[in-house]
Amino acid sequence: MRSHKEQSIDNRIMDTLKKQGISNKAKDAIGLILTDDEVQVIQEYANNVSIVRMGFNDHGPVHMRIVAMNVIIMMDLLRNAGVRMNLESEGVGDYEDSLIGTVYAAMLHDTGMSVGRHEHELHSAQLSLPIIDRLLSQAFPGNIHKRIIIRSIALEGIYGHMGSRSVHSLEAGVVQVADGCDMTKGRARISMALSNNPKVGDIHQYSANSIEEVRLSKGREHPIHIDVLMSSEVGLFQVEEVLLTKIASSTAKSHIELYAQVDGREPKRYL
Repeated sequence: MRSHKEQSIDNRIMDTLKKQGISNKAKDAIGLILTDDEVQVIQEYANNVSIVRMGFNDHGPVHMRIVAMNVIIMMDLLRNAGVRMNLESEGVGDYEDSLIGTVYAAMLHDTGMSVGRHEHELHSAQLSLPIIDRLLSQAFPGNIHKRIIIRSIALEGIYGHMGSRSVHSLEAGVVQVADGCDMTKGRARISMALSNNPKVGDIHQYSANSIEEVRLSKGREHPIHIDVLMSSEVGLFQVEEVLLTKIASSTAKSHIELYAQVDGREPKRYL
């Protein structure tokens, strides 16, 4: 059962899609993955493994929904700037096909944490394949072309979200950055509360705990403007070691400008 916070993010996702003028068919396809019981259970179990068993931060249903929301915002900013996704520019699909694929990737990218951290992106792709096939068969019965291209984009987004493997579509690059943008203190709160002794990896939790907000908006020089607002300079570790690393290897890099600001001081520009 979805929590109040998860339901709130789902409502925001659907409201945003409506405001963006997304078709009912695409909204229905996205609604399927937001409300699917199997997706919910595997997200929750992945979070249990991540937080309780391994002491990492949130890799569950809230995180994956936040990444989906980030994807939707970033995709719209690119579209409004006249940037076409690969499916559209290559003549094999349209913007909404790309949007569905990236949202599916966002909602499933960390399901492999239910197995373990090592190469979890590969486990995520393997576990997600039958889910994607099942949901797309409901959304687009009789349209095998649409199901194949959306599935392929979703799997590339899942496979490449860590930034350690090359991706070649703009869609997958957007997923990569959208994942990196979820690094506010809320993600670290639970794992920090459960941690009794300092250990390797805690720097990520303490760094994330100083991130107050990550804002996505229209840029001045590039379509996507990212502002990271921090209460302490320790948050720069998260920006430089996590977000900037993902952007550096992303196919969306040329469309992004990145700023970080500590407690009202002059913003620092990275890109």
